[in-house]
Amino acid sequence: MNKGPVWYIISFLVIVLLQLLLMNNIQFSGFINPYFYILFIILLPINIPRYILLILGFLLGITIDIFSNTPGIHASATVFMAFIRPFIINSYNLDDQEKMMIPSISNIGVKWFIKYLVIMIIAHHFFLFFIEVFSFSGFLHTLLRCILSSIFTFVFILISQFLIFRK
Repeated sequence: MNKGPVWYIISFLVIVLLQLLLMNNIQFSGFINPYFYILFIILLPINIPRYILLILGFLLGITIDIFSNTPGIHASATVFMAFIRPFIINSYNLDDQEKMMIPSISNIGVKWFIKYLVIMIIAHHFFLFFIEVFSFSGFLHTLLRCILSSIFTFVFILISQFLIFRK
């Protein structure tokens, strides 16, 4: 079941505020930076038109960029994530009823959602961190940042699933 546009506007605002006010202040030695804001793209309906998905990815990323003083890094990473999302979802061979749903643990199931979540988080974080340094020098340092931040992002998003979508 899809939610209305008001639900998405409110969730956009809440997720962005959580990222800016809470998550951006969680940093351990520059290695762990959870990026909870990608939850918005992850939770969009499966059947959303691709052009809307890309536009929303850009709007989400540029909003984070504006308030984080990062010129286009988050926008490019969220557009990349929005671009690959349909290919990842299509690889799961969903039936017509599942394609009308919002991807969540309660709608799609734990195993499917966790695989989807891990792929989306890792794709976003790899793109984000490597575009941030724009170099392969210090590859292992950037890889470690990516892995640790992905783990923390995964944990925060998984916790949110149990808080928001509990039955």
